[in-house]
Amino acid sequence: MMAGALFRSLQALEMTLNEPTARWIVPLNDGNHVVEFEHGTATGRRVVKIDGKTMVHREWMFRLVGDEVVMFGDTKFVIRVDPIPGLRYSYTLWVNGKSFKNFVQSQSKVLESWVAKIGDNKYRIVLDKTTQAVWVNGEQIDVENEFIDGGAEMLFLLGGVPAVIRSCSSEQKGAGIKYILYVDGIEITEQNLLSPIE
Repeated sequence: MMAGALFRSLQALEMTLNEPTARWIVPLNDGNHVVEFEHGTATGRRVVKIDGKTMVHREWMFRLVGDEVVMFGDTKFVIRVDPIPGLRYSYTLWVNGKSFKNFVQSQSKVLESWVAKIGDNKYRIVLDKTTQAVWVNGEQIDVENEFIDGGAEMLFLLGGVPAVIRSCSSEQKGAGIKYILYVDGIEITEQNLLSPIE
């Protein structure tokens, strides 16, 4: 009876905080995804949310440390909970076997991203340089490929407006191919892969 009351009061205390213990923004081909982890250090409660959707919910766990594994499409997330001195915990995210930092670095090499505004609408355009797939606001779209003098173009519509991703040599040794997005003939400057789309 006493243990049940204590558990309920600990649970109520943890739930009133209503803030994730750890949060990461993960750039995938279809855009950025927010991974949140709640860890109740008194009750062992674990909640994993991706883009606000609960993927894992465990109310009571005796082991406060260890891994929480979540599959999201083809992506494997592992949240590692490790003890640190002072009865505290560290939280690290692994994505497809890579540490979060290394995963983001490798994604920045294979993904090119831009944010364009047309009227009141904002669009995140992501190009996967390895597959040449184009994603707009998380949806893969069909593009028309054309070869031009000195490079190639991927043509598509963005909110009814013509858009093109032009690829050409950067003409810098070791820099490879340069990608430029034009929307209605205006160059869109490159955005950081992790920049929010408000």
